[in-house]
This record gives sequence, structure tokens and C-alpha cells, in this order.
Amino acid sequence: MNHKAILLVEDNPDDEALTLRALKRNRISNKIVVARDGVEALDILFGRGEYVDCAVLPTPILLDLKLPKIDGLEVLKELRSHDRTKLVPVVVLTTSQEEQDRLASYRLGCNSYIRKPVDFVRFTEAVRQLGIYWLLLNEAPPLPQ
Repeated sequence: MNHKAILLVEDNPDDEALTLRALKRNRISNKIVVARDGVEALDILFGRGEYVDCAVLPTPILLDLKLPKIDGLEVLKELRSHDRTKLVPVVVLTTSQEEQDRLASYRLGCNSYIRKPVDFVRFTEAVRQLGIYWLLLNEAPPLPQ
């Protein structure tokens, strides 16, 4: 669609593969960086550890909540506490149906909360709409480099 990178933060290999397949099926050809836990996501965003020379500032971040090491809510809290990342669009993409997770996500500054549909056709359509909105239509704020 364009040059914006997407950070997919997903620990479940099946959900990761499903999301990547849905992005590909919808011809979303943006660079996709995958983090498999909360620590790796923050390292990628802030250029720490093995990512010291290649920090990524994506738009958007597709963030699962149920992550090992640091959960998605803690990742979101950390993102919103730094000037570099506080305006990066974050779409919570999760299986959680818990009202408290949705409320906490919005309180911490997520831009959108999407529950993953179980059905692949519905999930592919959700990813298509997500791509159209966040990668084509949405005018994100200018982000620091």
C-alpha cells in the first residue's frame, strides 16, 4: 500500500501466520516487523539490545495483549510514556473479550481495539479494513525520527 512499516506484536505462531497471510491476501505490501513478546517489541521500538542499530518507528503497531515477558498493556503504557512513541498509532488486536482489557487499553492510549475473529474469512476482511484505514486513509501525526 505504501512505505509505512507495521509492527506486529504477537506471540502465538498460528495467529502470527494468520495475520501475515491476511495482510498478504489483501495486498498490503508494507514492511512488516514481528515481535514475539513485549520485551522484543520495546527493544525494536527503542533500538535496544540486538536492535540497537535498527530501531523501527512503525505506523501502526498491531498489539496483542496476552504476551510473554511484558504484557500488551505494559507495552502500551511504556509507549505512551516516551516522546518518541507516544503518538504512534496502536491497534490492539486480541482475542480478549474482557471489558476490563478494552477499558484499560483505551485508558492507556490505544487508538483502536479489535477482537480477532475466529473465522479466517472474517479475519481477512477485518485486516483489509484495518489496512485501508490505518495505511491509506488515516493522517497520522508527524513522528520523530
